[in-house]
Amino acid sequence: MKKEKITYLYAFSSILFWSTSAAAFKITLGSLNYIPLLFYTAVVSFLIFFISLFFIKKNGERRAFDLKSFFFSALLGFLNPFLYYFILFKAYSLLSAQKAMALNYTWPLALTLLSIPLLKQKPSRSVVLGMVVSFLGVLIIANIWNSPWSLRPQEFFGMILALISSLIWGLYWILNMKDQRDDRVKLCQNFFWGALYAGIALNLSHLPLVMDLKSLLGTLYIGTFEMGVTFILWLKALKFSSNTSQVGRLIFVTPFVSLIWISFLTGEGIQMTSIVGLILVVLGIVGPNILESKK
Repeated sequence: MKKEKITYLYAFSSILFWSTSAAAFKITLGSLNYIPLLFYTAVVSFLIFFISLFFIKKNGERRAFDLKSFFFSALLGFLNPFLYYFILFKAYSLLSAQKAMALNYTWPLALTLLSIPLLKQKPSRSVVLGMVVSFLGVLIIANIWNSPWSLRPQEFFGMILALISSLIWGLYWILNMKDQRDDRVKLCQNFFWGALYAGIALNLSHLPLVMDLKSLLGTLYIGTFEMGVTFILWLKALKFSSNTSQVGRLIFVTPFVSLIWISFLTGEGIQMTSIVGLILVVLGIVGPNILESKK
């Protein structure tokens, strides 16, 4: 019972922090360009993961350095955090927080689609039906049939970016599964490379490095609780869990809690299309898993 309580403490702590991410993105991007935001948050996260390595009990695993794996992290780090957050932050700068968050939350759908060609997985009928339901949810979130021609170009571009970010996350997740190293070792090296790529992008952009207090606080919060500590908490939740699939499904509570934070912290009026669309997206993802687990 104690182990179960610890599991859910870690899981709900992760959900709480991740649910604030969309609001934190939008608020911070109001005073800081997305490229320096990416660089600073990647550096903060790298430092957190680096420090966490000293708490890994398997000293040999912590100290071992595999050159091949290190350069594999160069690829993973390019996908996440660099490319994923580069595109996601840009999407948030163009869209309302609720729309960017909801469209980005199609990453499990993207993961299913990518698993077909990359992992040679043949989807069942229930999974295909779930994908159709989720896609319908995406259309509702985009509200595209109501006024497709009234969408501003930047809003349409932002929606495309948010959906692309989910594809990048799905690709990253599939490649990450092939890496058998300790998760914190992988994350530390991935974020080392990601921070390096972000630094190069920042240098090429010639944007100023100076931040005001609001930007600084937002950067520290996102780097710590979106990219850093929360990943460690979630990994601990999965480690202590006796049923990882059950705990894993808790993550789908996050976008609905996120809508509350968005409304409270950014002042955005939550649209019914966001709520209905999110319900369909989550239903299309979780439904087939529940049905197949009962067979």
